[in-house]
Amino acid sequence: MTFYQGQSLADAVREATAVLTDAGVPTPRVDAELLAEHLLGVGLGRLRAMLLGDAPAPDGYGELVQERAGRVPLQHITGVAYFRYLELRVGPGVFIPRPETESVVQLVIDRVKGMPNPKVVDLGTGSGAIAGSIAHEVPGAEVHAVEYSTFAHAWAAKNLEPLGVTLVQGDLRDALPEHNGTFDVVVSNPPYIPAEAIPTEPEVALHDPPEALYGGGADGMELPTAAAASAVRLLKPGGYFVMEHAEVQAGWIAGMLQRTGRWNDVTTHFDLNGKERATSAVLASAAPDE
Repeated sequence: MTFYQGQSLADAVREATAVLTDAGVPTPRVDAELLAEHLLGVGLGRLRAMLLGDAPAPDGYGELVQERAGRVPLQHITGVAYFRYLELRVGPGVFIPRPETESVVQLVIDRVKGMPNPKVVDLGTGSGAIAGSIAHEVPGAEVHAVEYSTFAHAWAAKNLEPLGVTLVQGDLRDALPEHNGTFDVVVSNPPYIPAEAIPTEPEVALHDPPEALYGGGADGMELPTAAAASAVRLLKPGGYFVMEHAEVQAGWIAGMLQRTGRWNDVTTHFDLNGKERATSAVLASAAPDE
């Protein structure tokens, strides 16, 4: 499709914004600009300066706008997702990291501040956003990551290898037995959507891999429960566990951790939108019957 051919960049972005608005895209103007920036490779600041002049629309712009209007995720079109200080490579088969998860990373960074060579593992790393951010922002950290999906593991490998993260393909339920009792921090953003809760956003429902969304069981709590059990196995006594979850699951997860008798300082944390986004806890020094 070449319906922007010969148009000025400003007119093309204006029309693209209208097309994306009609398609129900949540941020039509931003997405229209980012698609143009992706093709031109000039940076968003420079693009906005170009919009004030008579620069022509780039070749191929119409095709990308139509893809986005079909609710293909912007990150799948550009191949890039931005997360904290990282530019992650993403595409079909991997969960696109969300801004809300950045607050979970901050909890880990705050916990290990001043700790020499902390040992951290990210269970269910997906694109590698959490593990990669910790490795990037905590010099000297020994970071491991586990991912079950073959497709997601391939994307994570591209993102994590340059950052020195040790990535393994495995199930978060039983991964890394050779490291039992050695980690200072276990962090996880496991799948947690209940089986019948189909996401309303087409970008999520049609393009995020189901294995990255649904947590297992009617309540979606099988994998979050398994992540907590693995944290007990992997952490040193006094080690820190933090897990992302849906806002409505905060009370259930806090109760689950408390009932095991293995955790102290169970705490719910809010994201920047004021939603209950994560729960943390500290592993007790001994099991209840010890």
